[in-house]
Amino acid sequence: MSATVITLNKGRDAHLARLLEGLARGAPPATCVVVEIGDSPAPLPDLPFPVERVPFPHAGLPLAAARNAGRRAARTETLIFLDVDCIPSAGLVAGLSRAIAEQDGLICCEIGYLPAGAVVDGWDEGDLDRLGQPHPVRVFPDAGAVTVAPQPGLFWSLAFAVRAGTYDRLGGFDELFLGYGAEDTDLAFRADAAGVPILFLGGPRAYHQHHPAYDPPLQHFRDIVANASRFQARHGLWPMDGWLDGFARLGLIAAGWREGIVIRREPTPEEMAAARLPGDRPF
Repeated sequence: MSATVITLNKGRDAHLARLLEGLARGAPPATCVVVEIGDSPAPLPDLPFPVERVPFPHAGLPLAAARNAGRRAARTETLIFLDVDCIPSAGLVAGLSRAIAEQDGLICCEIGYLPAGAVVDGWDEGDLDRLGQPHPVRVFPDAGAVTVAPQPGLFWSLAFAVRAGTYDRLGGFDELFLGYGAEDTDLAFRADAAGVPILFLGGPRAYHQHHPAYDPPLQHFRDIVANASRFQARHGLWPMDGWLDGFARLGLIAAGWREGIVIRREPTPEEMAAARLPGDRPF
């Protein structure tokens, strides 16, 4: 399979092991590039495809820059970006590869969000398919079909394919977006403006492994505020507005943030703890 899977890892060695196991159960990629943002990653098992680990140590979470580093290490025309907490279905690499060979765009597959405790050693894809909850905002077509996303803001970077030449023409992810938030939406808006469609592929899925999550994501407060302002200055509208509303309700930013974000204070440890989602909420 002439495709490169690119993933980022920072302290998610157990998640990475299951991602690689999922790749090994299907038609394997030409290679998997693992951009290691953290320190001292765990050794990998023997796999039926090569894995290239790209050192990218960083104190924060530089998603845009790390994904671009992964692309630079790739040697195939088909690129499949897969978040480290996603387990690919057996048909994911083949399905996305076929779709991107037929249509030039950013092609997303469906994600099944798993509850806490759903993945154990010896996991079965049928169980993941049964337990994985689809995202309510994104509607995917029947297996094998490809549809245009209703709007570019529905693009997600958890699992998508793109031609290397198209990625390069778009300039990849913009590294001015530092840390977490809006870097993927920015890519989608720039792609849409350049005539590169955002597409949804029906059929193959990836299964999102549960991990602690927050609503709003207060652990990324500063990144989200900075990146939202950067996005608004470029595209004329605010991304992540639900999270910004949540920040305003807590008094972290001024209520009139749509006229320009004014930070009032940092979130407290108590607010962080209260924002953590229970294990039965996948998103």
